[in-house]
This record gives sequence, structure tokens and C-alpha cells, in this order.
Amino acid sequence: MEVRSSARTAGARPVRRIERDPAAEWDDSAWWARIPAIRTVLGTGLDLPAGVTFLVGENGSGKSTLIEGLAQAYGLNPEGGSRGAMHRTRPTESPLGGVLRLVRTPGRPTNAYFLRAETTHGLYTYLEDLPESPDQDLHDRSHGEGFLALLERKFRRPGFYLLDEPESALSFTSTLRLMTRLSELAAAGAQVVVATHSPVLTALPGAAVLELGEEGIRRREWGELAVVDHFRRFLARPERYLGHVLD
Repeated sequence: MEVRSSARTAGARPVRRIERDPAAEWDDSAWWARIPAIRTVLGTGLDLPAGVTFLVGENGSGKSTLIEGLAQAYGLNPEGGSRGAMHRTRPTESPLGGVLRLVRTPGRPTNAYFLRAETTHGLYTYLEDLPESPDQDLHDRSHGEGFLALLERKFRRPGFYLLDEPESALSFTSTLRLMTRLSELAAAGAQVVVATHSPVLTALPGAAVLELGEEGIRRREWGELAVVDHFRRFLARPERYLGHVLD
């Protein structure tokens, strides 16, 4: 599906910066506030570049917490969908979204959507039940096929898009399809933030990669990522790598 761009939208940044809302009250002893990456955002803020930005880190590093908070602060449903999506199952997200303030680029509202891999089943059901829904086939597809179909339908023009661990639904080949789509969106002027564990996805040329860890948030080159190093060593000599892990 072609995404058209223009001089006005190329390199657009609907969200220029994420920072703490000085008027918000929050408990700095809460579990989510003690995560180093979240403390960095609450303390010094985080600038978001144009194009695609990947959030990378180990489990518990704050990737999903941050992207869910970003979705909430933008007015998107934290379980996935657009601003108008009303479905809710069991809330699991932190209150971070209510503490954040987004510095936006002035102008008319942009298209926006959030896809969260672990809650897509509920999102599919919600979309299928909408009157005259074009998405009544999602549950008839495999998890990965449904995820890609929804992404291609909803991420259709320059705007602000969020993805939480999309690779969990995708094969290697499907991950390459997702990379192609992200590249097209970036070229058209969309701003996309993706939380991921995938060393394949983060190799997207021109993307910004932010590694979340004990030091907070740091800009990295692809080859510097810990996950890339681990995959390289595993694929080079899996028996030796597993010997250390399983011993």
C-alpha cells in the first residue's frame, strides 16, 4: 500500500519531546517510577526524532511502560487502537501517561494509532463488533497475518504511530514486511515509536535506536546493542553459547 508524502509532511514530528508534567502528582517510590529509563524521562525528558525510533532493552527495562504511557498521554487507548477506541479488558498499564506532558508540533491533529501485541485479541474483537466494520476478518487470520493486516489498514498516512513488541506475532519473513512498511511510513513523513527485542527490526536503515537499561536511556548504533551481540555469538557457535547458559 502506497503512502503519499509531501514537502510539508516529510520529516514531520507530531511529538517533539516527552517530559514530566510539572502540575502532575505522582509517587516516586512506585515500581514504575523506579525504573531507570522512566526516571530519566521524568527527570530530564526525552526528545523524539522524526521517522522511526526503536526502544530496546531487557525485560523490565521500561520499554512497554514508556510506550503505553506515551500512548495514554497522546490520547490513545492504552490497550491499542485510535483516540476513539473504547475497548477495555483488564487494565495493566501504569499511571505514567497521566504524569507525562507531550511537546507537540503546532498544526492540525495527525492520524495516530497504537498496536500492542499482547492485547491485539481484544482489539480485534472490538473492531469486528463495530457497525459496518471493515475488520471483521481479523480473527480468521493467523496472529501474524492479522497483525500485519491491521497495521496496513490503520497506519495509512503520515501521522504518529506506536508499536509494542510487534515481532512477537511475526515470523522472520513477516518481520521484513514490517520493516518495509516502517520504511515507507518514515519516507512519507510519519513518526513511529517501536518497543522491541528484535535485532532484525532494529537494523532498519535510518532509524534511531534508544537502549533502555540501568543507565537510563542512551542512543546506540545497531552494532552496539547488547541484543545484537548476543544473537551474533549464539548464531556463530550455538553449542558453545548454550554450554555457558545450560551449565
